[in-house]
Amino acid sequence: MSGFELTASSKAAVLAEALPWLKEFSGATVVVKYGGNAMIDDELRASFAEDIVFLRLAGLRPIVVHGGGPQISQMLDTLGIESEFKGGQRVTTPEVLDVVRMVLTGQVQRDLVSLINKHGPYAVGISGEDAALLAAEKRTQDVDGQEVDLGLVGDVTEVRTDLVTTLLDDGLIPIISSIGVGEDGTIYNVNADAAAGAIATAVNATKAVFLTDVAGLYANWPESEDVISELTVAELKVLLPTLSAGMIPKMTACLTAVEGGVSRVHVIDGRKPHSMLLEVFTDSGVGTMVTAGGA
Repeated sequence: MSGFELTASSKAAVLAEALPWLKEFSGATVVVKYGGNAMIDDELRASFAEDIVFLRLAGLRPIVVHGGGPQISQMLDTLGIESEFKGGQRVTTPEVLDVVRMVLTGQVQRDLVSLINKHGPYAVGISGEDAALLAAEKRTQDVDGQEVDLGLVGDVTEVRTDLVTTLLDDGLIPIISSIGVGEDGTIYNVNADAAAGAIATAVNATKAVFLTDVAGLYANWPESEDVISELTVAELKVLLPTLSAGMIPKMTACLTAVEGGVSRVHVIDGRKPHSMLLEVFTDSGVGTMVTAGGA
């Protein structure tokens, strides 16, 4: 690890450090947003699956929510379908939506379910459209003061929690694709960060973890790579308008989750193997933590 091998005593120290966190989070529901390099690098995919199984065997109740932006873009290119973005959001035509559904539930989800189930029969893949798990409505995007049409892109309006909690109560790990369904049956492409935030709030999760391709939220990007280790909802609201287009959906989802009652929300570097375990089970933690802050 990082150029050195752990001695037996240092391994024991790591396990001892994890003990109070194991006690604190026993039985806790944890929502994990899976994305970025963690889902395209073979080593990271395997270590992520191991981490999720570890959480389950350690007595936590993990829920995984995933998107699949890179895989969707690759498939659209392969099929010769043009992909357009407005305000950082993919414009989703009916043709694009067919590819989104195919890639999310037929490729990304199947891959993760298979990796987890190598360690035991734990993972169950479901789409947000299954049994209307994620109710959604059409959204538009404000770009430079102009309202633009994103096509079949939706915002989550309600989460059917009984379906998720039934799986958790049976000792299973729900792997949820970020697809929503409208009241009239219209299927929507839903931002996976937003879906994870909505699910974390709906199931009263103790913790939500968002994997990304950076070390956390930078204090003054791109001038500095100093990561903000912790900030409150009030502080995040001030920073939000200044963030890059890629970070705004993620940090908005963090904001939604904390304001919805999730006590701790973390943005961590998914490029590092087992970063999730470092966040959950060590004193130092990694990445950026968002909390409600003092009254």
